[in-house]
Amino acid sequence: MALLPVEEALARVLRGAEPTAPEPVALAAARGRVLASPLQALLTQPPFDAAMMDGYAVRAADAASLPVTLTVTGEAAAGHAFAGSVGAREAVRISTGAPVPPGADVVVMQENASRDGARVVLQAGEPDPGGNIRPTGADFRAGDTLLLPGRQLGAREIALAAAMGHATVDVRRRPRVAVLATGDELVAPGGRPGPGQIIASNHLGVAALAEAAGAAVTQLGIARDTAEDLLAHIAEAKGADILVTIGGASVGDHDLVAPVLSGRGMTLAFWKIAMQPGKPLMFGRLGGLRVLGLPGSPVSSLVCARLFLVPLIHAMLDRPADSARRLEARLAVPLAANGERQHYLRARSTPCADGSLQVTPVRSQDSSLLSPLAEADCLLVRPPHAPAAAPGAAVPILPLDF
Repeated sequence: MALLPVEEALARVLRGAEPTAPEPVALAAARGRVLASPLQALLTQPPFDAAMMDGYAVRAADAASLPVTLTVTGEAAAGHAFAGSVGAREAVRISTGAPVPPGADVVVMQENASRDGARVVLQAGEPDPGGNIRPTGADFRAGDTLLLPGRQLGAREIALAAAMGHATVDVRRRPRVAVLATGDELVAPGGRPGPGQIIASNHLGVAALAEAAGAAVTQLGIARDTAEDLLAHIAEAKGADILVTIGGASVGDHDLVAPVLSGRGMTLAFWKIAMQPGKPLMFGRLGGLRVLGLPGSPVSSLVCARLFLVPLIHAMLDRPADSARRLEARLAVPLAANGERQHYLRARSTPCADGSLQVTPVRSQDSSLLSPLAEADCLLVRPPHAPAAAPGAAVPILPLDF
């Protein structure tokens, strides 16, 4: 099978991806979830004309010529409205957030007034009508649509939804992702590797990336290099939307993932991508299950997960297609011409005084080394057959948000 361009591979991964069904969740538990339907305000905010500061609620006409002495007829506090109204040459002591009583159309701040018993002298300022008053509906009114489907709910959205009067919201069900590591050479973290073995790490990184993208992740453990053990572990993926396998998708004698899954009826959409790192990437469909076979190399698996798994999860959450958004940066060092595969160089970006970004590849591009990946904050994208580039040349970068 010929090497497939990255853009075509991503299109095949996303083809037919439908948003998951909506489900109601308590607003207090909705952080990170994705809104499934438009959210309209059930209330008007603020629901009344409210004082913006402590002071005195008066008629603007009475404060037109200062100083002036007014009679204090009562008090309004937050949560405790004044029962009467404000008449000519009257004032009501008012606290921040309290309802402005009828008749008053301005609040004079307490620093501009001096009180002696039932009398208050307004000494400074010539407030216009509406001064220091937050009018009814200044934030929003009942029926206003303020949050749209596809919006991920963070602190701001949750606070707004609560103010709108909602205790629950409809969100997309989290896509269910099952992650399976494969290989006789792998030992679970915390174990002691035997001769020729290494600690498994990719599955944890991929799972963390999927969870950050909005998925619910199940770890299926480590499958050994036998068809029987692989099938036993894959059976545990029942109910998942996406099965992610790590390793075993190449062409070696012990690379069993593709043949085993094909024997179970998987339709292969592609295998081998024109990219570096991550050439041996596999994608297929097994009934309703989407299967993404990541390379076993640590950097390759994480980069491929960032490029293909995250957009797939976002598509199933009906989130905007910004997973592959690129920024522009200027090279800090020269780069040689690129080969036939799209190259994703691990790099660090540095903000410049003029607001632009400068980018420098990290010390090593070896796809087996995780520490240089941890140093990077972006991927510097080199298209196939890109010519040599000099310092200062504009290049696309893809932020690493995992």
